[in-house]
Amino acid sequence: MADPEQRLPGPERVPLNALAARVWQELTRAPHDKHHDWRTPVLATQGLAGEPQARTVVLRQADAASWTLTVFTDARSPKCAELSAQPAAQLLFWSARLGWQLRLPVRAVVLTSGAAVAQARARMRQSRAAADYLSAEAPGSPMATAETASSLSPILTDAHHLAVLQFQAEDIDWLELHREGHRRARMNRTGDVWPLVP
Repeated sequence: MADPEQRLPGPERVPLNALAARVWQELTRAPHDKHHDWRTPVLATQGLAGEPQARTVVLRQADAASWTLTVFTDARSPKCAELSAQPAAQLLFWSARLGWQLRLPVRAVVLTSGAAVAQARARMRQSRAAADYLSAEAPGSPMATAETASSLSPILTDAHHLAVLQFQAEDIDWLELHREGHRRARMNRTGDVWPLVP
């Protein structure tokens, strides 16, 4: 069996003083690159009964200047209720290409109306994903009939249920797995970077 260390990636080693800029370069690229590992991070929230919840989401936008990340979802999904009750959450990113893991503690805002939602609806209207927000039933609901259950296709309506989740990050825990030695650091919005033990 091969040594697992030999399978670890070996891309460029970014100096810590350039790390935040490089991380946000990748984050802002991810929503536009269907093959980027960071396009589908894991969102962890606190369930309404206090239990942990985690699911994969699609990153729709990342803004380096404000350290905000945007996700679209169905407004009736449990994550909206969870984030409305407890806005503290965490986003987890892993890139096999870079050998980088990011953990971002975030504060969430759930938007169901306003300019950001109108823009998101206009953007999604022309995409194949538009149907994701037109289901007559909420995500996770049992299929209404045997016919729809057999096809696994929900009944669609004209009522749109798209919500925009905006996540404000204040700091990032970065971990690099590398054959020449692992590195870890924490960085914040003001530009500070602290090396940590991996």
